[in-house]
Amino acid sequence: MEGFDQGAADKVLVLSDADRAALNAQASRGLLLALAAQGAMGLAAAVIAGVVGGSAAGWSALAGAGAYFIPNALFALRLAVSVRAGKASPFTFLSGELIKLFATALLLWLLSRVAQDSLVWPAALLGLILTLKGYLLLLMFRKLS
Repeated sequence: MEGFDQGAADKVLVLSDADRAALNAQASRGLLLALAAQGAMGLAAAVIAGVVGGSAAGWSALAGAGAYFIPNALFALRLAVSVRAGKASPFTFLSGELIKLFATALLLWLLSRVAQDSLVWPAALLGLILTLKGYLLLLMFRKLS
């Protein structure tokens, strides 16, 4: 392949303890920023839905946002603990992601069963989608690295 330096591919990157600590700190900051952005988007969805559709819509949007935000916050906490303990691995990430997805689906199912009479589905979906897209807030303010 043209332009590919085979010698560069054979080199092993060795990180010092200070480099590793700096990368871990940057990853932790990124996790916290992502959570803050998702929380802000969920709250914005609740306010928008509340103003447009009334209090039931606002609470529905907040519940929809929480159905994703809560499992995602727990997943981020698990990742942060794994990184600090030095036990982070692709398996940790994949298993946490799967648990988060199942927990989100379970919470949405519970929401449909418990609040079926008062739930405003368009508002709940707005809260869910805006929370999922919280990273757009980071992109907008150029905080995503």
